[in-house]
Amino acid sequence: MQIINSIVTWLNFKRLYQIDLFKKFPFDVQREVLFNLIDQAKRTEFGEKYDFKSIDSIEKFQERVPVQTYEDMKPYIDRLLKGEQNVLWPADIKWFAKSSGTTNDKSKFIPVSKETLEDAHFRGGKDILALYASNYPETGLFKGKGLTLGGSHQINRINNESFYGDLSAILIENLPFWTYFIRTPSQEIALMSEWEEKLEKLADATINENVTNIAGVPSWMMVLIKYILDKTGKTNLLEIWPNLELFTHGGVSFEPYREHYKKLIPSDKMNYLETYTASEGFFAIQDYPSQDDMLLMLDYGIFYEFIPIEEVGKEFPKALHIDDVQRNTNYAIVISTNSGLWRYQIGDTVTFTSLYPHKIKISGRTKHFINAFGEEVIIDNAERALKEASLQTGAMIKDYTAAPVFMGENKKGSHQWLIEFEKHPDSIEKFTKILDITLQKANSDYEAKRYKDITLVMPVITVAGKNLFYKWLKGKGKIGGQNKVPRLANNRQYIDELLKLNDQI
Repeated sequence: MQIINSIVTWLNFKRLYQIDLFKKFPFDVQREVLFNLIDQAKRTEFGEKYDFKSIDSIEKFQERVPVQTYEDMKPYIDRLLKGEQNVLWPADIKWFAKSSGTTNDKSKFIPVSKETLEDAHFRGGKDILALYASNYPETGLFKGKGLTLGGSHQINRINNESFYGDLSAILIENLPFWTYFIRTPSQEIALMSEWEEKLEKLADATINENVTNIAGVPSWMMVLIKYILDKTGKTNLLEIWPNLELFTHGGVSFEPYREHYKKLIPSDKMNYLETYTASEGFFAIQDYPSQDDMLLMLDYGIFYEFIPIEEVGKEFPKALHIDDVQRNTNYAIVISTNSGLWRYQIGDTVTFTSLYPHKIKISGRTKHFINAFGEEVIIDNAERALKEASLQTGAMIKDYTAAPVFMGENKKGSHQWLIEFEKHPDSIEKFTKILDITLQKANSDYEAKRYKDITLVMPVITVAGKNLFYKWLKGKGKIGGQNKVPRLANNRQYIDELLKLNDQI
């Protein structure tokens, strides 16, 4: 192991130096990224439309190119899907990540260039290992294999030249050949589309492997782990994979699942690293397991801008570059990428926990919040409150969603939380009270609306039946590693559908 780790340390030395460089000089690195992107794309249709060749400053780029939504970029992307090239990016675009981040029936097709695959996603994967090994020089990670639980959609042909699928499927399809010696299961199993059949095949293929690290969305990885434990009759995962030491997770907050994993993997040597990836790119890595924020990766061919949340939705929102952001402020992320997404608002919000180095936490979604009464509750508020309520009542949460209860003729507004518990709280009343109090502490707008029950009354907790959320996703054909339950909504569409199904359980 010592020889293997020494080789890994030697190979990682240069990369760790580069990471240290952008920690110290974030603005210079980001400016270089932007002008490299502009220079490469200046002869594309989009580059000529906005005269990229005459842009000589970040300010001029921001003045000239408007902030884009998917709807704004869709006409360009539709042409790419039909096989046209040199529209947004000079290199040929053959792959499109079909967005499955919400339960909305409308799909997005995000262009994925060779540059994004190599300079963002694959570099991100290697950086996870480099940063982890620098924290744990004696790691046994490289003596075994990694298990990645990806999405369950096959690669789908659009035309003779273009393909689409879940991002995880695209990554697996394009992995360098040598990675098959260090990962499990086979590509054939990893890309299976039928989730329940995939679980069985995946378990059979991996239970006798020396798995040292796993990666995936916490909720779906838990489904796999419990399936494997049931199949083998074991009580915890270390009885099957005794050398397991790392879970790399993302997609949803890990906090509701942390206690579950401690019981499923009962080891003080088990480590958990969060990553921030999306169909649009690879953005951040939790570089220190002892800290709960993530290092923003600034040299992946992605130029970042940040819109203060109060500016979102304005015709000309004020956007800040990396040198102007402040800590503890909620920002919507805007990216320009080496796949030809220009000033694209991805819908996520973050707060900076540190500057130099720039570290972030995901605070929510620009469209996933509750603001029916001016309370502006975001996912970060919800996760904090649920964690505290669970700690004080001994509860363990499997899944949840929340939505407003709108005012009626003789009733005030409130929030309804539909929660599926793995372990029920010792008192629902106590759980509700702590949830409410913690939300007030975390969010002054919510506190103001709750003051003397003037606008909002105490939230209502509805206990979900067993596997409610799984059955709901299955009914929508959205079973698999990258599909997620919408945590907060400003309307009752999701929760009413779930409640109707809950009555049938």
